[in-house]
Amino acid sequence: MLISWSDFEKIDIRVGTILDAQDFPEAKKAAFQLVIDFGDAGIKKSSAQITGLYSIEELRGRQIIAILNFPPKKIANFSSDCLVLGVYAENGDVVLLQPDRPVRNGCKIG
Repeated sequence: MLISWSDFEKIDIRVGTILDAQDFPEAKKAAFQLVIDFGDAGIKKSSAQITGLYSIEELRGRQIIAILNFPPKKIANFSSDCLVLGVYAENGDVVLLQPDRPVRNGCKIG
């Protein structure tokens, strides 16, 4: 399905830095609860199924790319404010998308 440029412009995709990551045992599938700084766009929370390749320690301070303008999604007892983006590897693990150089939190992807 093709989308128009105006459709793409509706998606708010930004860079943020993970401030904190915690285990999320209440989730149906293995996940972490993330707290992410998106600069002027604010601090957001996300549930991310990225436990296959990442540890809590290596997530803290890592820049990621996420979609900020989905409605909040209730996952168990947690409200996820944004969707962290990644690539599904052949085995199903998620490889995070991130800028190849440090950039200011909140920068838009386009």
